[in-house]
Amino acid sequence: MRQCVSQAFHLSALFESDATLALVKSAATQAPRESRVPGIDIIRGLCIIAVVMHHINLRIRFNQSALGHTIGPAANRALFWSGYYGVIVFFVISGFLITGWSLRRWASLNKIDLRQFYAMRFARIVPCLAALLLLLAVADWLRIPNFIINTQHTSLGRALLAAATFHVNWLEAHTGYLPAGWDVLWSLSVEEVFYLGFPLLCTLLRKQVAVCAVLVSFIVIGPFARVMTHNQLWADYGYLSCMDGIAFGCLAAIICSKVNLSPRSNLALRLAGMALCLLIIVFRGTAARIGFYKIGLDVTVLEIATALLLIAMQQRFENGLSVSRWWSAPPRWFGRNSYEVYLTHMLVVWPMVMLFFHFRFSINTAAFWFLGMTGLSGLAGYAVSRFYSEPLNLTLRFKLTPQKTEVHSLQAASS
Repeated sequence: MRQCVSQAFHLSALFESDATLALVKSAATQAPRESRVPGIDIIRGLCIIAVVMHHINLRIRFNQSALGHTIGPAANRALFWSGYYGVIVFFVISGFLITGWSLRRWASLNKIDLRQFYAMRFARIVPCLAALLLLLAVADWLRIPNFIINTQHTSLGRALLAAATFHVNWLEAHTGYLPAGWDVLWSLSVEEVFYLGFPLLCTLLRKQVAVCAVLVSFIVIGPFARVMTHNQLWADYGYLSCMDGIAFGCLAAIICSKVNLSPRSNLALRLAGMALCLLIIVFRGTAARIGFYKIGLDVTVLEIATALLLIAMQQRFENGLSVSRWWSAPPRWFGRNSYEVYLTHMLVVWPMVMLFFHFRFSINTAAFWFLGMTGLSGLAGYAVSRFYSEPLNLTLRFKLTPQKTEVHSLQAASS
């Protein structure tokens, strides 16, 4: 009799566990969409579009077209030479999302569960990155034009090692640019070092004020790191040159968790953020006359602007004031798939550029090519996300994290 009761309880527990797991999986599949902040997705979308347009413009110069002449140099710079600034904004967003998610998950940064944190980041980053490295290695082996690593500078094995150990930026600074499909990985090297060190910093220092002090030190060092070197690649790609952006995002998330802005203050933050963004991205001549570029503060100003916008967007969302407008649908769509678009867009851009030059299309058709390549890059990123990286992301999370994890713990920020 006791054995029957014991078996009954065992079966009941199994059914309950399976049902709970199914419920959690279903909720986790839906949660990322429901928990996404539309305003932040818009910013991410605009950034990834800026990156794609920049990389197209490096191969097909839009300012040489009739439309490019018409819109003028300032518009050309803002539209087609803002890719680096787009990546800088991504750094701020990464710091903001990861810190905000950690605070919501564990209530305090010193309580971060290292195993879960690293498992979440692994599940999000590695599937797409591994697939890209495989494709790039095959392309190099097959000697496909524009994807071949210059062996006079480095080797395929060395590039793979750099990608796997977070120092593609260091490798490029010492050996020169890798092919464009590889070059995008420099920013992942910066972010991956942040993901590796951030939870360790929080758990070792324990007090939030000490963590904030370290973050502020990165902000102070950032401008100096960008101007105190003669290696331009390291000035742009170096860890300390970019870590201040992530630090701004982390501090913004901490501030956002402690204050509740009034509608008027929220509006003031949004206006200030947009004004500073326009100053750096659109009115570059004015920013140059002020002297921002000479002392590395152009990036700092943009990081401040992004932090202000993120705080405002997050609080509007939490207060139920964030509304998705129809006109924001395209950038929000790009923003949701920004990681996949970022990693894969050169697999779309290079073949299209080769077609453009092979068939000798007029430069005056550039606008159609820019739109087409950007749209196809978005579709490719969406397909990779929908059918490959996100399914693997969810699967790996369930395998690598404890089954007792609550539904919201499965919502690691996508960045």
